[in-house]
Amino acid sequence: MPLQPASSDNRLPQAATRTIFQFKRTVSYSIDRFIASATPISWARIYLAGCLALLAGIGQAGVDAFAAEPDLAAYAKRNFQEAKVRYQEKPGEGTAAWQFGRACFDLAEFATNNTQRASLAEQGIAACRLATAIQSNSAPAHYYLAMNLGQLARTKLLGALKLVDQMEREFGLALGLDEHIHWAGPDRNLGQLYRDAPVFGSVGSRTRAREHLQRAVELAPQYPENWLALIEAHFNWGERTGAYRELQTLEGIWPAARTNFVGAAWAGSWAGWEPRFKKLKKKLEEPMKPLGAPRENP
Repeated sequence: MPLQPASSDNRLPQAATRTIFQFKRTVSYSIDRFIASATPISWARIYLAGCLALLAGIGQAGVDAFAAEPDLAAYAKRNFQEAKVRYQEKPGEGTAAWQFGRACFDLAEFATNNTQRASLAEQGIAACRLATAIQSNSAPAHYYLAMNLGQLARTKLLGALKLVDQMEREFGLALGLDEHIHWAGPDRNLGQLYRDAPVFGSVGSRTRAREHLQRAVELAPQYPENWLALIEAHFNWGERTGAYRELQTLEGIWPAARTNFVGAAWAGSWAGWEPRFKKLKKKLEEPMKPLGAPRENP
């Protein structure tokens, strides 16, 4: 039976696990622009901003395909319009506010320029902040506040750095309130943050990354994104055996996931999951590359 929406917001909008990795390009531009004055700490913070921007979906391939798919964009726009009506009709209701914030994030994934993306993100941030003011213990409000902060970060240069701490804090609050939200989204996002951020001058930690990513698959083992994130971490750490073990598990749940996560709300997710899954399988089929000869100093 196809999965239905849950009270903890485990209904996955098609854009909600998509990466905001385009912000990495902004970070790269910033590095080129400020390279002459960068210190070790500032380099670390620039990189950390890029890593945190990944959290609003985390490292998924095929994003260009999303933007080119009119049906997905139309779906996001329709949800946005419906959520906006509910939000305007119930301005003092926390649930209507964070649901509008979620719709803002989803639609921002299809923005064609920074002005449009920033406008949607700011609307989402305002709605989610209102939701947290009305109900401070609302996990979805904190979660989608972090997601929209990530969208806004994509439109900034070094100005995005001031958003970094806010994003980390909001994901942490969401985790403390409801670890199950968005199919273990807080653990998944924090795990990828600790995985990708540099250790020096920031929060990078393989130990903490492993703890959160493992927790995500324990909480929601039926959700493909959790396994993909964990397998990608194993590859990043050179742990081929671990990657192979987890990929076998993912292959086992893949047919059921294909049956359960169906419909328009999941189309965008599968457009990202499929190429990542194939890429990981291909990597494991490739023979390990031998270590090169050590270099000699000239």
